[in-house]
This record gives sequence, structure tokens and C-alpha cells, in this order.
Amino acid sequence: MTVRTNETNVTFKRAFSLPELEHPQPPGTYRVLTDEEEIPGLSFLAYRRVATILRLPSLATSGRPEEMISINAAELSAAMAADGEGR
Repeated sequence: MTVRTNETNVTFKRAFSLPELEHPQPPGTYRVLTDEEEIPGLSFLAYRRVATILRLPSLATSGRPEEMISINAAELSAAMAADGEGR
């Protein structure tokens, strides 16, 4: 099975929280890793998401060890949308 990983950055203007996180996270830019596996048996190349991982702390925060937390992609999208709405 072929697995690929995509890395993107997301930026929050305000503190945010996700159910998987113990505490709200400060504003900043965070790295998000998305693992996808190939869907076998199709006549075309297609992938499905199998994991979304948030790397903590933000890129702007130094001095703390980095953690990788498995998160729900839909909840991350909702947090990003809420951040853009100016709660």
C-alpha cells in the first residue's frame, strides 16, 4: 500500500483549542501533516486521508519541545473557520 505525507502550514490569529489538546494553543503558524493511502483497485489514482497530525508548538514559539498530536481534520477546519470569523 502506497502512503504519502503532505505538510502544510496553518496560521491562527487568535488562541484556539481542539478536543485532542489539553490546553488552548496560542496564535501562530502550525505545521500540519496529512497521511494519505492509495485506494487500490481503481482505474485511476486516488488517495484517502488516514491521519492528520498537528505539530506543537507553533513555529514562532521557541524553547518548548515539539509534540505531534493526532487530530480530527474536520475539527481543525472548524477551528480555522472560527478564527477567520473574528469570534
